[in-house]
Amino acid sequence: MTTPEEYDARYLRGILEFNRGEFFEAHEIWEELWRDCPAEPRRFVQGLIQAAVAIYHANRGNRAGCARLYQSARAYMLRYESPYWGLDIGAFWQAMEQCLAPWLATESSWGFATGPTCPLPRIALQPPPTTWPNGPSCDPEPERPMDEPL
Repeated sequence: MTTPEEYDARYLRGILEFNRGEFFEAHEIWEELWRDCPAEPRRFVQGLIQAAVAIYHANRGNRAGCARLYQSARAYMLRYESPYWGLDIGAFWQAMEQCLAPWLATESSWGFATGPTCPLPRIALQPPPTTWPNGPSCDPEPERPMDEPL
């Protein structure tokens, strides 16, 4: 899947939700895709699902759940040559680390809702899709600034 016409609509819908900060919804959409995936991209999609849920857990102050899913998602996705399905995997994990690693490295109990803000990771595809699932004019930008808490 490297041309814009080949992106699965569920992959794109999940990206839209992820970029809007709707991490649980992104996970739900990507699970539908994961169930239908052939073996080769299955772990990649599983990594996306777990990355979304890691941020979801962080938002609720669940450090153990966040850390576990962060590590397994990273391990799944870094097995793939970048870019994969249009995603720069290295850049994505750099953004995930920038966002989550400082929190995971402390003993603080804050979650994103009550603690310091960080730039949330965003997914951008190269090449971009010719059409988003909600139509060609669908704005994949988040509905809130990235430096606001969830």
